[in-house]
Amino acid sequence: MGKWVKKAGLFGVLSVVLMMGACSPKEVTKPVTNDEKPASGDLAPLEKQAKVFIAEDGAASGAGFYIAKEKGYFEDYNIRVDFADFANSDDMLPALAAGEVDIAGGVSTASFFNAIAQGIDVRIIADKGHNMPGKSYFSFVIGNHMVDEIKEYSDFKGKKIAVSSRNSIDGYIYEEMLKHAGLTEDDVEYVHIADFGAMLGAIDSGTIDAALNIEPLIAQGINKGFHVRFGDATDYAPESQIAMVLASPKFMANEDLSLRFMAAYLKGVRDYNDAFFKDQGKEEIIDIMVKHTALKDPELWERVFVTGLDPNGKMFVDDIKKQYEMYKANGAIRGEIDFDKSVDPSLVERAIKEIGVYED
Repeated sequence: MGKWVKKAGLFGVLSVVLMMGACSPKEVTKPVTNDEKPASGDLAPLEKQAKVFIAEDGAASGAGFYIAKEKGYFEDYNIRVDFADFANSDDMLPALAAGEVDIAGGVSTASFFNAIAQGIDVRIIADKGHNMPGKSYFSFVIGNHMVDEIKEYSDFKGKKIAVSSRNSIDGYIYEEMLKHAGLTEDDVEYVHIADFGAMLGAIDSGTIDAALNIEPLIAQGINKGFHVRFGDATDYAPESQIAMVLASPKFMANEDLSLRFMAAYLKGVRDYNDAFFKDQGKEEIIDIMVKHTALKDPELWERVFVTGLDPNGKMFVDDIKKQYEMYKANGAIRGEIDFDKSVDPSLVERAIKEIGVYED
């Protein structure tokens, strides 16, 4: 999902794109000397400042972008970044393929893969969201009226389970859970509730028994006594790739810019991991997340299960392919995808050579 619920119309976004002149990537005057180095001492900055336009919507999974911006990692390389909000990841794809947007966050859906299969040319280049073992930010909850009845995954039999969408990462995780439980779709009652927030009231009232929900609504629902966590998504989908960093072919072709952008992004992701998984510099990072995301309560950031972001940018490529095959088996995909072309980890690999491997 990679999104913590903030939406805007595509027409408004495209208007912003036009007003900001986001022809990618735009160079503006800010000369630097060739021997300057960023504070971290790796790559020299670009000779001319480059502007990179990122399609982002306040999703928590955009942490690497926000932190790199606020801590000056992009600026170290003479890169300026600007953000635009799209209604969903599918809407941004044509603009991304055309080079009007340089970078975007893509959530796994059948329509996303369909767009690529039908000729929309984008690159899937890095991790932007996965569940952390034992602390999944996108997982199942059960109603308080079910805590004595649902003890094992097999106990979902006969229960009403809310899922926000079918041919998407939601449906994929739902299907993987059923397989793990030894159940079929006929054994449970699927309830479509598109709005994660609406699941809170439904589960509290007993209209549904369980739901596949997302942070921070999971933590908020627990705090308000609406539901409790049940198990963890990594029990049955340990390497589910929920969201990915996407890039335009035009952006990827600019090797000097794209390499520095990725180096800065990974530095931001590493600070995020240091904060939330090593408790280093956490207060500063929470302040940045409060500024850029829809979750404005610093205290709640201490309680949510945060999005997993790989500090070395690694994606679960086999899982991406597995999701595609599920959508295809469900009849939701038209055409074929050349994954050797569409999934391109080479930029991450080049950036790692420059900034080094992050060690846990």
